Amino acid sequence: MIKLFGFLKPYTVSIVAILILVFAQTLSELYLPTLMADIVDKGIVNGDTNYIIRIGGLMLLFALGGTVCSIVATFLSSKAAVGFGTILRSKVFSRVESFSLHEFNKIGTATLITRTTNDITQVQMVTIMILRMMISAPLMMIGGVIMALSEDKPLTLVLVVVIPILALAIGIIAKMGIPLFKLMQVKLDKVNLVLREGLTGIRVIRAFNRIENEKVRFDDANADLTNNAIKVNKIMAALMPIMMLALNFTTIAIIWFGGIRIDNGSMQVGSLMAFIQYAMQIMFSLIMVSLMFVMVPRAAASAVRINEVLDTVPEINDPKQVKIADSQRGFVEFKEVSFSYPGAEQPVLNNISFSAKPGEITAVIGGTGSGKSTLINLIPRFYDIDNGSILVDGVDIREMAQESLRAKIGLVPQNTVLFTGTITENISYGKDDATDEEVKHAAETAQAAGFVLEMKDGFDSVIAQGGTNISGGQKQRLSIARALIRRPEIYIFDDSFSALDFKTDARLRAALKKEIADATVFIIAQRVATVMDADRIIVLEEGQIAGIGTHKELISSCEVYREIVYSQLSEEELA
Repeated sequence: MIKLFGFLKPYTVSIVAILILVFAQTLSELYLPTLMADIVDKGIVNGDTNYIIRIGGLMLLFALGGTVCSIVATFLSSKAAVGFGTILRSKVFSRVESFSLHEFNKIGTATLITRTTNDITQVQMVTIMILRMMISAPLMMIGGVIMALSEDKPLTLVLVVVIPILALAIGIIAKMGIPLFKLMQVKLDKVNLVLREGLTGIRVIRAFNRIENEKVRFDDANADLTNNAIKVNKIMAALMPIMMLALNFTTIAIIWFGGIRIDNGSMQVGSLMAFIQYAMQIMFSLIMVSLMFVMVPRAAASAVRINEVLDTVPEINDPKQVKIADSQRGFVEFKEVSFSYPGAEQPVLNNISFSAKPGEITAVIGGTGSGKSTLINLIPRFYDIDNGSILVDGVDIREMAQESLRAKIGLVPQNTVLFTGTITENISYGKDDATDEEVKHAAETAQAAGFVLEMKDGFDSVIAQGGTNISGGQKQRLSIARALIRRPEIYIFDDSFSALDFKTDARLRAALKKEIADATVFIIAQRVATVMDADRIIVLEEGQIAGIGTHKELISSCEVYREIVYSQLSEEELA
């Protein structure tokens, strides 16, 4: 947690001001019982009304000053803590955005959401308490002990007995609660995971009548979190009764022994009243510390989880000396590329070599699990290869800045992703300064303008989260339009026509020819009809190239391709 507090640097001035204000507030609160004792012992006993008024006015002034200091310190601590949370969320989000797909898979999306929201909220809340209680409580306790000693030294033996007992009780309870607080965040991750899967997969759940099963699954995760929370709260709830019991017995002991000392003439009544007030201040300081022990363990567990994200070094980084690929445009070359996923026994791709240039369409086809999508994901450097090299415009992609590399690419992913917002905003996602004419032209080319104009608000129609208010084919066409508006050097269509009917597919490919004539195009497809007209077809089998060539060449030379063709096309279509 201490490491995270480095992000409080912009609020150094506020923290210094909080320290000064808390110190001033503590001094005012510590001095008030002494003034009260003076009123009792000197003013009331002597019947000096002017002395009572003068000292009483001074007490009011101290009380007012302490109140103002408390209000300002609370405001500044809240401002610093909220700002700290804002900075921390920004840092975590920025780090997560720099992760490769491997880091996402390793940590998990559900836990990343929890760490960015709930975990940071826990740290933010405890920061407010630290800036107020953690500073004021020790000052109050130390000051209370000093002032109590100044009032009556023998009577402080009561505090010498009570304080170690309370400290031991707090330590034992904290030791029992800290492991459970760590489990709390893990169990919250599980609830988020089940909830997220239930919301995103609601159609599948309903289609298979698994609603009751999902309810049971969520209830189990929820009950697990609840039981852990109840258990830890039972442990922490023991703190307050122990503190109040100690507080009351301390008060009884002080009055008992203080009364004896007053009877012996060793102590004044006002001093006893002041001593009781200092004892209360010391005890309440310990109560504040005990409250910290309720919050700090969970925040500490959250801080560890946040640090895990911040300390994760992304595997894919820009080189120190970045090369600019501007001598060529749209040239892609694979040289003996091999790649395997972390922990896999066998490589997904092995010894892949080919080249593609502008004006050519390179299609990749193969069976399920042959490595088609993996091969395409290597071009934007979503993963780093194990061996070989991938050149874009004559430069190894590992020697290029990721931003400049991806600026050359227009990607239409296999799993279509649309964002909440209007259709115009989703299409112009590929180009921030796109005009309305460019948006419409991209939609027309992608064969999306027809259904868009039929919608109530046209291009201003709002896409629901995940694009659930439009069909799969419509989502694919909008995703294609988003890539087209960018006018990149390299187009990648990862099985982007699978949800289209044959008529729309044919119209779309005809319209695309003019738009992508000068670009390098990669098409991943399951349909032979989609890749038949490609300039180059790469046939993959078990991560290796089984054949490269045109449709006619592969029909006669590649057994794997021939099997795929015969399984999809009739003799009339082949003829």
